[in-house]
Amino acid sequence: MQKNSILFVILSAFTVFIWYFFFTPQQKQLSQLPPQAQSMTDALDAQYPKLSDADLSGSSEISSAYAEEKHVNIETEQYKAVLTNKGAGILSWSVKERSGQWVDLVFPESAPVMANFPGLIYKIVSKSNEKVVFEYVSKDGWKITKTYNLSDLYMHNLNISIERKGKTPFPQIDFRWGPGLGTDVKELKENISLTRALACAALKPGKLKKLKNTVESASLYKWLAVDNRYFLAAFIPEKPADFDKIIPSKADKHHPYSIVLTAAAPKNIAKKDYSVNFYLGPKNYTHLKTYDLGFEKTVDFGFFGFLGKIAFSILSFFYKLTHNYGWAIIMLTVVIQILVLPLTLKSFKSAAAMKRVQPIIKDIQIKYKDSPQRLQAEMLNVYKSQKVNPLGGCLPMLLQLPIFWAFFTMLRNAYELRNEGWILWVKDLSAADQFMQLGSFNLNILPLVMGIGMFFQQRMTAVTSDPTQKKMMYIMPVVFTFMFWSFPSGLVIYWLTNSIISMMEQYFIIKKNAVRVKRV
Repeated sequence: MQKNSILFVILSAFTVFIWYFFFTPQQKQLSQLPPQAQSMTDALDAQYPKLSDADLSGSSEISSAYAEEKHVNIETEQYKAVLTNKGAGILSWSVKERSGQWVDLVFPESAPVMANFPGLIYKIVSKSNEKVVFEYVSKDGWKITKTYNLSDLYMHNLNISIERKGKTPFPQIDFRWGPGLGTDVKELKENISLTRALACAALKPGKLKKLKNTVESASLYKWLAVDNRYFLAAFIPEKPADFDKIIPSKADKHHPYSIVLTAAAPKNIAKKDYSVNFYLGPKNYTHLKTYDLGFEKTVDFGFFGFLGKIAFSILSFFYKLTHNYGWAIIMLTVVIQILVLPLTLKSFKSAAAMKRVQPIIKDIQIKYKDSPQRLQAEMLNVYKSQKVNPLGGCLPMLLQLPIFWAFFTMLRNAYELRNEGWILWVKDLSAADQFMQLGSFNLNILPLVMGIGMFFQQRMTAVTSDPTQKKMMYIMPVVFTFMFWSFPSGLVIYWLTNSIISMMEQYFIIKKNAVRVKRV
């Protein structure tokens, strides 16, 4: 089997691999819940005691305080939130990005999240940017007080205090988020497929579990969360023993996950406080590490995660030097090329050697076309006499794939690249470069340049003289251009830089090894 054919198979498999992970079918945006989702929500609600008509209307003494829905608006430098006294929940929670744009982490169809008994209208006791207090007093003899303790950044606290008189049963409370987690417009296409329900194991700190539609024991986990590519909503009970179950749910593949943390029913006490810290914000890897809770584990560095973390550390170092992630990516790509240079040289030397013996191989193929066994023997003799290994160019490439894939995945998921520009028209390394828009068509220059570079690179390394195989080789630049068309420009800069350096290396290797081969 000719080296070029093997190379084509490897590249094709790599293409399918990338396609499978990145080009998932377009998902429907979150809209009105379908019957399946509604029935699941009803099933969860069935676990909690029903409120009486008296609860829903309030006592006559305080009915005026619960007359209508009111909103509380909170705004700081980093976020702005809208809370409602309907269930004392959250209608909207927008975080501010470096570009100045606001991203709402609450889907309108999911609001209010973190509400308790949404049918109840609470009294707003006090409100400020630091604290919001809601209260509901039941005619049946219990009172629930919800206090949001807010900070200037992304970590906050919600305390729920329940008091009862006599033997009045405590109402069952819970902490709910979802379905889904908001993101910006350009990420909506893949958001549903990327939204996960997660929990961090208590006995193995930092070990994350992806939750499915299975009820989990809350005592087994340190915190639970819903996340997507760039944002995180995490909930950390201050006293895990106060909570009973974690209930993740997902109606179908067209709808994202929601999570419910249920409180354990208290016994033989008149008052009980439940306290949960919650993080609502971006998945900035460096910032998440400062909490020392394992939040940084939610940043997906892919199958070769340890390599991705190393690459991210080096990228961050170069960013401190250049203050530009575009140039940092180029510098990191050069470093990677230097590290894999011995493997690259071996691969290119093998390709150059195969190209030298190709005229002899072609003659042998013509001469022994009717004798496959003799043809194979003569070809092996040529490879042996000329010290050429047909697989020599493939094995080094396979060894490099983990490094390239780790870097590829890291750039795809690094929040730090969002809204960070490079030069000229490249304003956001986490999005396609979009040089200009022609009607509904976006003209992206970087993928075109990358494809042209790959085309010339294929010509330089072409070994076979078979017209069919040549055509197949030249399809690869077209396929990669199409694939990279909507990829973040940071990824395209990496691949383009990698191709340019590879072409330079190939040129000198081919020129050095361009000698005549003696006939055997």
